[in-house]
Amino acid sequence: MRLLHLATGLLAGLLAAPAAQAETATGAVKIGVLTDMSGILASGLGAGSVDGARMAIEDFGGKLFGKPIELVFADHQNKPDIGSAIARQWLDEGGVDLIADVGNSAVALALRELVQTKGRIAMFVGASSSALTAAACSPNTAQWSHDSYMFVKALPTRLLAEGKKTWFLIIQDWAFGHAMQADITRVIADGGGKVLGSVRHPPGMMDFSSILLQAQGSGADVVAFLSAVQDLSTSIKQAHEFNLGKDGKQTLFAPAFLLPDAHGLGPAVAQGINFSTVWYWNLNPDARAWSQRFFARNKVMPAEAHAGTYSAVMHYLKAAQATGVTKADVVMAKMRETPVKDFYTNNAKLREDGRLMRNAYVARMKTPAQSKEPWDYYEILSEIPGEQAFRPASEKACPLLK
Repeated sequence: MRLLHLATGLLAGLLAAPAAQAETATGAVKIGVLTDMSGILASGLGAGSVDGARMAIEDFGGKLFGKPIELVFADHQNKPDIGSAIARQWLDEGGVDLIADVGNSAVALALRELVQTKGRIAMFVGASSSALTAAACSPNTAQWSHDSYMFVKALPTRLLAEGKKTWFLIIQDWAFGHAMQADITRVIADGGGKVLGSVRHPPGMMDFSSILLQAQGSGADVVAFLSAVQDLSTSIKQAHEFNLGKDGKQTLFAPAFLLPDAHGLGPAVAQGINFSTVWYWNLNPDARAWSQRFFARNKVMPAEAHAGTYSAVMHYLKAAQATGVTKADVVMAKMRETPVKDFYTNNAKLREDGRLMRNAYVARMKTPAQSKEPWDYYEILSEIPGEQAFRPASEKACPLLK
């Protein structure tokens, strides 16, 4: 309840008042979590990302260089102009050293140049556009979790190899959806496949019936839902009502299917949905132990961005402590030099383009009979090394890659 109260309090006078709430005294090393606290992405980001950062600060010891670490957070409302205004105020007046999470790709793209100009660091966790490690890469940013390239590379490559060559794409009409469409179209073509049809829809759409009928009528081997959170859940629920894929002739692929989607829909509705992921709360004993701590505080199991924000903030704090400064270029160099070893990531390196080269997983939503305990939703089918899951350095999409 405390987190919900804090999140609600952010909405009033966002730009007229200071765009954050501080949790310790002033004069501290500052970390800002900029996220969606109230919109369509809030269940997978929001208060959980804030508490992920808070847990990292607590586990680190609460101080850096003998000063208290201050956590501030704000709601960007999924609007690049609002997100940029908050970030600028944080960097110009608030003394924020690190901006974490962000979650919305359009907001992240708007912040990329700002943090570089101001000599600060942004660690994107929920923000998934692969452009952030391509044309929009920066020496001051890192992409810590999934991205649109991984979403549409890991599992589609496997499906194409199995002979599923024809595809129908249902695309959320914003930066994240556009990035996934561009990436998956290339992957399909490289795998000898063909896109039979595609439809873009606005965020917040409530009736997908006409689009689903087109997908069903296309006869495509695979129907891909290139959307996230509320739109993804709505479209999957309606696909279930239309019996899409139940005859076994079409495979349903939802690359950005996250734990809040699984929990909201349940195995009865979402069973058989195929997706790629970088995180699951029950992936291993260490992940389970941390997730149970998070659950005790938040009453939900952590989604990707919640665990990833903890991991990103902790890695930043360790790098700053090791170097003795918060100077962006020095800390970024140390973060790239030091492997990430925690419950979220096992011995992964941060590449020069900002891509954390962690492993990914191919997964499928369990049936009701397979689900043995609360939140038991994912069937992990295979593990994919980061070098195979993410954009290879050989593509030289980012000028920082030598």
